[in-house]
Amino acid sequence: MSKSGQYRKDIQQGAEVDIVLKQDQRTGKTTRGVVKDILTKSAQHPHGIKVRLQDGQVGRVKEIL
Repeated sequence: MSKSGQYRKDIQQGAEVDIVLKQDQRTGKTTRGVVKDILTKSAQHPHGIKVRLQDGQVGRVKEIL
């Protein structure tokens, strides 16, 4: 069961997610990784919660795997 990444409560550290990096926003290309930090403070965000992956990349969550 996959979820969109618009709600902070759905995302935990260590979760596997697909994110869109800033430079990929035009194309919508996703990058898969594991959540290290949750950067968005608000409970929800229309474009997805911003996270940092364990490899250091930062982007907005499109899907929680």
